[in-house]
Amino acid sequence: MVPLATAGVTFSEGAEWGMSAEVKLSRRRFLATAISALAGAALTREVTAAPKLSVMTVRGRINADQLGATLMHEHVMVDFIGADKVSRDRYDPEQVFTTALPHLKRAAELGCRAFVDCTPAWLGRDVSVLHRLSIATGLNIVTNTGYYGARKHVFVPAHAFKESAAQLAGRWTREFERGIDGAKIKPGVIKIGVDAGPLSEINAKLVAAAALTHLRTGLTIGSHTGDGAAAMQQLDILERHGVSPKAFIWIHAQNEKDKELHIRAAKRGCWVEFDGVNTGSVPRHLDLVKSLADAGFPDHTLISMDAGWYHIGEPGGGNYRGYESLFTEFLPALRRDFSEAQVKQLIVSNPQQALALRVRRGN
Repeated sequence: MVPLATAGVTFSEGAEWGMSAEVKLSRRRFLATAISALAGAALTREVTAAPKLSVMTVRGRINADQLGATLMHEHVMVDFIGADKVSRDRYDPEQVFTTALPHLKRAAELGCRAFVDCTPAWLGRDVSVLHRLSIATGLNIVTNTGYYGARKHVFVPAHAFKESAAQLAGRWTREFERGIDGAKIKPGVIKIGVDAGPLSEINAKLVAAAALTHLRTGLTIGSHTGDGAAAMQQLDILERHGVSPKAFIWIHAQNEKDKELHIRAAKRGCWVEFDGVNTGSVPRHLDLVKSLADAGFPDHTLISMDAGWYHIGEPGGGNYRGYESLFTEFLPALRRDFSEAQVKQLIVSNPQQALALRVRRGN
């Protein structure tokens, strides 16, 4: 409520409403002034309110609260031929589209509203196919920038070994500012990959480049991470560059058997992602989610399937694994031990916070 003094209205000492002789302003002028003040106050609140968080999708920037239920780590296509041989000539985009489409439609029917495609450049990223799939399914699809240094660096392009972290960050930042491969489609996350610790020189450089890119773009960093030691080393590098752990997603954390490392990472502030959910993994993934929740970090946990995988070079793309079991098996099992609010936090609220575009600096 706006104080009367703020509205420009004054009363004689002891005046009461209706005593017009003692009111310095007429009733009409009072109302007009008060309404004007209220409108001004409302405008001030609107201007000074914190801006809404946003996420970059292949169809453009959206408010984070439009994401809905989100699969945080999936793939439409991948090419394991190596960075020196990867080529658009190795696959038919139309066949990839028609193969992936029914699986994405099924995910949408089950309640999925957003889908993060984590195939990086030099490993089969094709943003035009993702854009078509987003339009055809209505899903908010997010693509990425960055390089994948895991698997002994075979998917890292030759120039990355010669260039500095700052130069690589320049390349990745340009994709965010100008679009990918000459298109207007922009990345919504930085995707890198590293092997188990200690990190190799090139992998450490990729982490540093991701840190610099985050500080320039606000994009969250998601890293395929070999083990807990590599996760901790990456967090150290990010913090040395002034990046908050809140801007980092430890991808494939389920591969680290020591749950204490999951808790240590969450305590430092990063996102701990348990992907790879499938029919046979439900008990294991439930145990992992419960472990972090019991330690007080349900708000640092992400979940996904790491499914899909049209394999370039295999007949018909090989065995394409669908995105159903998280919705048909894992979430129903989760609801037996967690409230609906907790389930929503895991699959809706946490992804919104993790993917939001904002520069998160270290303490």
